[in-house]
Amino acid sequence: MTRILLVDDHPMMRRGMRQLIEMQDGLQVVAEAGSGEEALALVVSQQPDMILMDLNMKGMGGIQTVAELRQRGVSACILMVTVSDNDSDVIAALRAGADGYLLKDLEPEDMVDALLRAERGQLVLSPRLTRILASTLREEKDDRKSLAAQLTAREKQILGMIAVGNSNKLIANALGITDATVKVHVKNLMKKMHFRSRVEAAIWAVSNQIK
Repeated sequence: MTRILLVDDHPMMRRGMRQLIEMQDGLQVVAEAGSGEEALALVVSQQPDMILMDLNMKGMGGIQTVAELRQRGVSACILMVTVSDNDSDVIAALRAGADGYLLKDLEPEDMVDALLRAERGQLVLSPRLTRILASTLREEKDDRKSLAAQLTAREKQILGMIAVGNSNKLIANALGITDATVKVHVKNLMKKMHFRSRVEAAIWAVSNQIK
């Protein structure tokens, strides 16, 4: 059962998402937060596997909350769920450590599909948004090529598999190792390469032809 925390300052939005999620086997809403500050406390007490985060909230906004969660070592899958398709918002959210970016105007079945894919460890980002991030990574000075030399052969192999959208479970099956071992490798390579999110890792790996 994937435990989900909803973070949105609109009660009606949280109610709608809860109803949609609880119709799906394997997904469970364990708590709701109306602000970033409340979310920080609930993550400690509820230990969710997935966090659905609004972007614009009173007080601590979604991007600031994501950054703080990652700074505190929270490894849960964090998906932004917002009305904003502004390029700068997308890039800032993923830079802060979000694992995906979904728009609130998605059809219910598409939203469910995205959540289920994220639950399996797959990347949740539209092709258009992927191009935005890839372009940004190319334009910015990238010091990670030297950092890549620190990766073990196994970490580099797993990074290449992340790049094509494989979940931890698929990687584990392909390599004949456990999910837990894959998680350790992913955590280590993310730290070595200074990646804040799995999406950023995947886009960088594709841009640099890591296989």
